[in-house]
Amino acid sequence: MDFSDFNDEDFHAKDWINKILKTPESEVNKEAFVQTLVTKLQNYMAQVNGNIEKTSNELLQSLPKIMHGTKLLQTEALALKDKMAHVKEELASVEKNTGQSIKDIEYLDTMKNRLENAKRGLHEADNWVILSNEIEDLLETNDIDVISEKIVSMQSSLKILVNTPNYEERKLHLEGLKNRLEAMSSPLLVKAFTSGNIEQSVKYVTIFKSIGRLPQLLKYYHKCQKGILLQKWRNLLEIDQDESLNHWMHNYYDYLLSHWHSQIKWCNQVFPSNKVILTLVEIYTDLLLNIDPSFNECIDAALKQQINKLDLLMQLKQISKQFADNLYTIIEHVDTNKTCSEELLQSLAKAIFSPYVIYIKNYGNYEQNYLNQQLNNLQCIKEELPETIQKLGMSIPEIFDLANAANKRCKQFSEGYGYCGLINALKVFFTSFVDLLRIALRQIDRAKGIEEDWNMFQICVTLLQTSGSFLNNLQEFETNLIINIQETSKISENCFKQYKYLLLDTNGQKEHESLLKSLLSEMTFMDSVNMTVQKLCNDIHHTTYQVIFAPITVQLELVKTAPAWSKNPPTVLHSDLPDYSFTPQEYITQIGQYLMTLPQHLEPFLLQDNSSLRIALKAADNEYSSSVADEEGGLADVLLSIVARGTCQTYCDNIISIAELNGGANKQLATDIEYLGNILGDLGLSLSEQLQQLVTLLRLPAEEYQTGSTKCSARLVAAVRQMRNITSSG
Repeated sequence: MDFSDFNDEDFHAKDWINKILKTPESEVNKEAFVQTLVTKLQNYMAQVNGNIEKTSNELLQSLPKIMHGTKLLQTEALALKDKMAHVKEELASVEKNTGQSIKDIEYLDTMKNRLENAKRGLHEADNWVILSNEIEDLLETNDIDVISEKIVSMQSSLKILVNTPNYEERKLHLEGLKNRLEAMSSPLLVKAFTSGNIEQSVKYVTIFKSIGRLPQLLKYYHKCQKGILLQKWRNLLEIDQDESLNHWMHNYYDYLLSHWHSQIKWCNQVFPSNKVILTLVEIYTDLLLNIDPSFNECIDAALKQQINKLDLLMQLKQISKQFADNLYTIIEHVDTNKTCSEELLQSLAKAIFSPYVIYIKNYGNYEQNYLNQQLNNLQCIKEELPETIQKLGMSIPEIFDLANAANKRCKQFSEGYGYCGLINALKVFFTSFVDLLRIALRQIDRAKGIEEDWNMFQICVTLLQTSGSFLNNLQEFETNLIINIQETSKISENCFKQYKYLLLDTNGQKEHESLLKSLLSEMTFMDSVNMTVQKLCNDIHHTTYQVIFAPITVQLELVKTAPAWSKNPPTVLHSDLPDYSFTPQEYITQIGQYLMTLPQHLEPFLLQDNSSLRIALKAADNEYSSSVADEEGGLADVLLSIVARGTCQTYCDNIISIAELNGGANKQLATDIEYLGNILGDLGLSLSEQLQQLVTLLRLPAEEYQTGSTKCSARLVAAVRQMRNITSSG
């Protein structure tokens, strides 16, 4: 049984009992369960009591030993206290008896030191004058070794003479001698560094270090190595004039790496400190920032000869990136003590990638030109309309292959920090393709006629499907693009891979940060393109509607001049004829027959599950987003209802334009409208409210018109009254 609940600080017996009695075991026989529980608790209490008694006995047996040990410890502590007091008394006695003697000894020692310093100062002052005169004579001999020894001696003398009145004059005089020695040895020093003569270089390092001019010597080394490396670059351009810039930069970077290796070994033998790595980093940073001719000049010259500028830039940047990675690996291997600061290494990295900052800034323009060129190469617009529509549909995968390739180029060339430019380029690219779709729509507008033409309808549906496919692919592409952009927010700990600071200028960094912030607001980059495509879908849908509606329009134009209410009707219609005497006129029966054939023409295109077409229709009209449209065949039903609604509206507008209804012509018109209502009813649709009101108004007797038309539209009431020549009082 689990008694762990008894250990809780907030244990309550009542709650525990209630909890136990709610278990499934207690439900079978509660009294037996309680009896068993009591027995277990009694056994547990007996065990606890036994353990307590055993522990108490063990504690009582060990108490005598503990008491004895405590007494011994107390005795030893008292003895130690007495000894410490005795030692303290002895120390106080010694200090009292010998204090004055120690003070006298200290005073004598101080006087001795002052006398020795005075003696040394007089000696060094005399030595300074002698050394100064000797150096003036030696400067004519150019004996650098002896001169340096004398200067070192003068340097030591000056330290002793630091408190003399003319110390500053002596110091300036010494610095002047050092300058003359440096000027005398600099040509030989440069020669030793240039030729790589270790023995001579070590000699001059020792001399310069002894006179405190090692930083100046490192500057000579810096200048010599920079000159050697600059000359190597110029020689490479002159010797390999027929080679490409890729070849020049690749070879030069290889030379820099090999030069680095050799100089590390050479410097470790020549320079006494472990700061050699700092000097080389500074040399390479200075070199790459001031190389002549600069990499940018060479790149600009090469770009003028290139059609595909991006390809060349990516190749060159990849060469530089490989060099940076190799150099960082070498530095990390050599600089185990982390002598180089993060700032110094970042300066070197910036120098390596500095040529590409301007091209990253203009990356969007390069990408835009390339994408537009590729779009032109697709040649989507053909002379024949069907060929244009087919080519546009087949181009969708190619369009997004180009967009995905552009995304890869952006990551490869800009390491993901050129997305601001890429987004602008893609907007122009996608908009240009939408413009091609609109050109196709204009071709359809020019080609469509007023006759029934289901081939033209098929072309319109195909263009709608192409637009929907483009819109769907655009949304998927944008989602992937956002994921790629978010990945650039992770800054590497390796300063040679912190491309945000290596490839972007200050404005570029701000633009990229703004781009990342916009992601947090769930902003989409292609809103303008999406809106353009949606507007295009709406226009294509309208053109599709016009193609379907054209035969209906032709027949509805005949409403104004229908035989029943023309000036010379073939048959005189009397208003007292029964309703069954009237039959629908030809114009409305033609419309009815056409409407009845619509479903069989629409279903082959709209019944099948076509996601692209569905997306385009939803973008074109919100009515396609209804629950009806989501059902099987729903798209066809929605389009049919739109056509029916347009038919009713156009029919109503043409009816209102009728000048006069003579005799029983009003019943004839009502019969025509009711016929249309029957046709629409067979299609699962209904007449518009306006047409239903017109039927009511047309069938009202003249004497009841005033009272029977109260619930109808005032506009329709007035129009029918005028057509039927019913007076307001009638």
